[in-house]
Order: sequence, then C-alpha cells, then structure tokens
Amino acid sequence: MKIALMMENSQAAKNAVVLKELQGVADQQGHAVFNVGMSDEQDHHLTYIHLGIIASLLLNSKAVDFIVAGCGTGQGALMSLNIHPGVNCGYCIDPADAYLFAQINNGNALALPFAKGFGWGAELNLRFIFEKAFTGEKGQGYPPERKEPQVRNAGLLNQVKAAVIKDNYLDTLRAIDPELVKTAVSGQRFQQCFFEQCQDKNIEAFVREVLAA
Repeated sequence: MKIALMMENSQAAKNAVVLKELQGVADQQGHAVFNVGMSDEQDHHLTYIHLGIIASLLLNSKAVDFIVAGCGTGQGALMSLNIHPGVNCGYCIDPADAYLFAQINNGNALALPFAKGFGWGAELNLRFIFEKAFTGEKGQGYPPERKEPQVRNAGLLNQVKAAVIKDNYLDTLRAIDPELVKTAVSGQRFQQCFFEQCQDKNIEAFVREVLAA
C-alpha cells in the first residue's frame, strides 16, 4: 500500500513526530509512505482546503492508496477531503476509531486532530492508530456477523456520492479557484510523489497545465 501523509500550516511543527510513527508502522507492514504536505512551519504553505485538493488528485490518479491528513481539530480536514469525488475520509481520535473505520466503512483517508489532546503519550496514540488502520485485512465488519450489511452500505454510500457529484472529475477541479489548485500542487514533495506514481495521464496533464499557468 502507498500512504500519503499531509499536514497543514497550523500543525506543521508536529510533522516529524507524526511521520516517524507512521513510517515505523508502515515499514513493519511493507507499506510505502510519502510525506507530501508541510514538513515544518517554513515549508510550502498549505491549509486544510489545499489538503482536500491534494488528496483528491493523489487518490483519483492512483498515485497513492490511502491518505493520512488532519488539522488542529481534524474537522476541517475531514470536511475538505470528503467534498471531493473518490475520497472517503473518516474522523479518527483513537485506535478504536481507526479499527472500526477500516472494518466497517473501509474508506481511503483519515483525518486526525493533531492539536486536540496532543500531550504526553501522543506518539503512542499515533502509533496505535496507525497499527489499527494498516494492519490486517480491511472491510471485515464489526462485529463480524454484521459484515454483509456493512459492506453493502459502504458500497451504497460510494454510489450515492458518485450520483450526487455528476460532473467529470477534472471538471470539478477546474471549477475551483485556480490559485487554490496551483498552491495545492506546487509543493516539491507532492510533485515528486504525484509524477512518479500517477497512473492517469489525463490527471497528470491537468496538473502540468496548472503548474505551467
């Protein structure tokens, strides 16, 4: 699995801590991690709005399989990511959230509250969250006897979202303020991950067009 970590301006100073715990778990499971957001407070400036655009591009182009995002409360990132087609983001405070989201909802992104309760032992909570999110098979249901309706409902939710968002994916991006999109795709680490891993030539051409504008 390819996992992208993205952090915005208010919590960028914590990137090293979060990345260390995510990388440690990912290495044990054989997953690749791409740190595509802000790495510190002096880095390319991003808000949680930009994170939604970045997540959308990475997931819809199949450059990555899963997104770990967040902000101070996690709520802004949650809303920003879920606006976009192809992104199904859950809210995660503790390891139980991560486990239940993986087993019941089986989405492709998590939003964490990096400021809320981030005190003594915060790195342990992060580690346990990532272990529950990325260890074992997803979509097994909880409790196990509820697997069939939970899998069905997760699929129905995806169908409803696809029906509500009727425009072509690239048309939805073109409808956004071009400056927001350009800022989102201008980060060096995002570009390295995206252009090396992107599997959709049309989305790649769109990003190159935005950067050249």
